[in-house]
Amino acid sequence: MYKCTKDKWTIGYGFNLGSGFTKEEAALLLQCRVKTISQQLSKALPYFSLLNEQRKAVLVNMAFNLGATGLMNFKKALSYVEASDYEQAATEMLDSRWAKQVPNWAIALSNQMQTGEWH
Repeated sequence: MYKCTKDKWTIGYGFNLGSGFTKEEAALLLQCRVKTISQQLSKALPYFSLLNEQRKAVLVNMAFNLGATGLMNFKKALSYVEASDYEQAATEMLDSRWAKQVPNWAIALSNQMQTGEWH
């Protein structure tokens, strides 16, 4: 972000944040961010590509919220994911400060991790 010559917060190639974004523009930004995060996780977690889409989405979602580095702090949960012990991974996800900060979201994502189904 930077301030343009009119003192407005701006991003990228002159996108004035005060003007807002359309739903389509916001969706494109999200799509780009998800792709970037997925690539980061593919490099950081050798087993990422072996997960089904629902479980990949849990990790991408968490990395979107916490940053990829923040997600990597879930060492026990990630070790259980790597071992395909999704029940324990879900339990570890809920045993965190993150889960206390976003309890409803954490429950939904842990259920998705455990079952491998969309929630």
